[in-house]
Amino acid sequence: MVRTFTENLGRRVVGGVEEFGYGAALLVESLFWIFMGGFRQQPVRLSAIAAEMLRIGVFAVPVVVILAFANGVMMALQGIYTLRDFGAESQVIPGLAMSITREFGALIVGIVVAGRSGSAIAARIGAMQMSQEIDALRVLGVNPVRHLVAPILLAMLVMVPALTILADLMALLGGGILCGFYMHMSLAAYAEMILANLVVFDIMQGLIKSAVFAVLIALVSCINGFSTSGGAEGLGQRTTRSVVLCIAAIVVADMVFTFFLTR
Repeated sequence: MVRTFTENLGRRVVGGVEEFGYGAALLVESLFWIFMGGFRQQPVRLSAIAAEMLRIGVFAVPVVVILAFANGVMMALQGIYTLRDFGAESQVIPGLAMSITREFGALIVGIVVAGRSGSAIAARIGAMQMSQEIDALRVLGVNPVRHLVAPILLAMLVMVPALTILADLMALLGGGILCGFYMHMSLAAYAEMILANLVVFDIMQGLIKSAVFAVLIALVSCINGFSTSGGAEGLGQRTTRSVVLCIAAIVVADMVFTFFLTR
């Protein structure tokens, strides 16, 4: 039993290292085509980037708006009830300003995009892999990374930070409405307190995290798509695995960034 456990653990470790190396190679090759494709007469197509931006960003706006607004209301409600015992309800506003812009805006967007777009990307590339469309691209002289991965990566890097800004605004709006209801404060006074307690680094911290989340979602989804095999069952497993690994990578990366950026 010990030998079997050790062998399985070793295989998983080796598989994880291989996937990490494959992801690094995909990232480097994607960046190469993004910056150098035009010089090699093989640019990344703007139409493909626009289509991915539409799928990743524009179609996710309603979900992000609703979840961010609800999260802002929830955080304000919990903060007011917690601080009321200490007579410091007004301190909920600085807490909202920093926690939303630094942490929760980017985290909500990362999870939403991982669930929506991460699964869709893995399923789309996985279906192409099983139907041998990716092999057909290679036969036609089209690099699959340039054609598939680079537009996804670039669209993620643009739309995830943009969605994070939207999520920050909606979460702060939700918190402001609740603070106005419970603390009899106008939205103008709430906005002034928010701006007084925010610094540029708070917003930049959330945007830096969102850019990292974008890269992780793109790479993990594409890796699982290209690794699909085993028919419909294998496609379903890879799609599920893509979402789980994307969210796990986001949470771990968020923990690491929070540790180093808030010291």
